[in-house]
Amino acid sequence: MEKMANAINWVEIPVINFEEAKEFYSRIYDYEMAESMMGSNRIGYLPMDPDSQGVGGAIIQGNDYVPSSLGAKVYLNGGKDLLTVLNRVVAAGGVIIHPKTRISDDIGYFAVFEDTEGNHISIHSHE
Repeated sequence: MEKMANAINWVEIPVINFEEAKEFYSRIYDYEMAESMMGSNRIGYLPMDPDSQGVGGAIIQGNDYVPSSLGAKVYLNGGKDLLTVLNRVVAAGGVIIHPKTRISDDIGYFAVFEDTEGNHISIHSHE
């Protein structure tokens, strides 16, 4: 197997109420979410630098997408300090499930929140 820069290259967060989810993620990241249609699926793109060759992701509404707290665990990038994003969760309509917690000096910190669709999303930062 060849070595890869990332084990994951794309993440899709299922949503039912696209407008509410778009508003939630736009507020917690403090940006205007771009969106498009791919077939019958409506997609809202999470922020990332397209020149970075990094991992991307989106919220997505479609027949095959059902929000759940029991699915795969996704860790969003919290930037330098995840509190910048986490501190916006409640005001945006979400719930903090697990506060910012130190994992280790090498790995950093994580927290978990529930978005407006009921998905449990983790967030990570090194500080």
